[in-house]
Amino acid sequence: MNSNSGTIGRWQGAGLMATTLLGTGVFILPQMTIEKAQSGALVAWILLTLAIIPVALVFGRLASVFPHAAGPAYFVEKAFGRTAGRTIGLIFLLVVPMGAPAAILMTFQFVNALMPISGWSKVGVEVLVIFGLFLINLRGIQVSAKLQFGLTLCIVAVVVLLFGASSFQPGHLTTLASHGMPEMPTVMIAAGIAFWSFLGIEAMTHLADDFRRPQQDMIPAMMMGTVLVGVIYVACTLLLLLVPTDKSVAMIGVFDQLLGGYGAQVIGVLGIASGLATVNVYAASAARLVWSFSCEGILPRFFAVKNAHGVPIRALAALLSVMASVIVLTYLTGQELEHLIAWSNGVFVVIYLMAMLAAAKLLPRHNWPLVALGCAFCLALGFALGASMSYVLVLILVVAPFLWWQKTHISRKQGLAIPE
Repeated sequence: MNSNSGTIGRWQGAGLMATTLLGTGVFILPQMTIEKAQSGALVAWILLTLAIIPVALVFGRLASVFPHAAGPAYFVEKAFGRTAGRTIGLIFLLVVPMGAPAAILMTFQFVNALMPISGWSKVGVEVLVIFGLFLINLRGIQVSAKLQFGLTLCIVAVVVLLFGASSFQPGHLTTLASHGMPEMPTVMIAAGIAFWSFLGIEAMTHLADDFRRPQQDMIPAMMMGTVLVGVIYVACTLLLLLVPTDKSVAMIGVFDQLLGGYGAQVIGVLGIASGLATVNVYAASAARLVWSFSCEGILPRFFAVKNAHGVPIRALAALLSVMASVIVLTYLTGQELEHLIAWSNGVFVVIYLMAMLAAAKLLPRHNWPLVALGCAFCLALGFALGASMSYVLVLILVVAPFLWWQKTHISRKQGLAIPE
């Protein structure tokens, strides 16, 4: 591992954590959960925020004790061997075909609010956006942490402003009561969708070596970011329950009702900017992971090529091409956004569960209660996702045997035993 020359402090880390988690869903996911569970959506968000805290604590402790750029894949490899670790790394990579297109489709709900577009025209613009991301990344240009942090501050300011304006509206309790009593089955369904909002907790572990003092600052940064994001999502959900609207993007309707207009412009621009920034960083970082796997011999050497600006050009082109193909197939097959979200969530449930099990082996025994809570959370969420877990199960059944065969093939070829 490289010597620590990190520059990230506690508050910067909390800001990065919040930015990563807010991403594309802050103005969309609360609406999707309400459509499934009505007032149960509020229960789902509160329970999810509380349940994710042990998971964040375990990730923080793992990253502070074992700082490594590979994050969960490194923890699993250290606990259970190379094949298991690389399987986690590859299924993380293979979530891109579902996760990134879902983020783009989510972003285009804000585009529709500003400029209605549908059918193949919409698909064409989405593919053009992906091509634009390719051009942006050719010179290694990424949206800076400062810009994303600024977007997060704007989002928080808008939510606080809306919540303050809603306090002057009469009849809140009557409106909330009209949604009926929560039902646990629909609460679980809503929680399965809402889990998308907390994808990115594991991403902070990749940055552990970039912290000036990972052992002191990693856990506080992750906890502050996680709690802040949970509060924002709970607030947005409560706002939508208190201020009913018939707008396709409900937060725009809430903004118009409470602040007298310009919701499409304010919410739309914030949603588009944060969505594209998230997808851009997502694609750039995943391309570097493909390049890394290619250099290690896990993937074909074809992808181990960088341009003059240090961008893994072939890996980036391949990833963005897959993303564009999934967007076209999603339109042709009529798949809904929530299906892509659920399939992506299933992959992260497995990644989080394996990281919790690795923590049970790597961390001192006094961490076991947190690990047990984290495992229980992952198992409950996997149960809530139901059939959507099939995507990650298929990935594991394909990836794990391939990596095992690859390891034994290289061992025979070199005449050396590769330690498990």
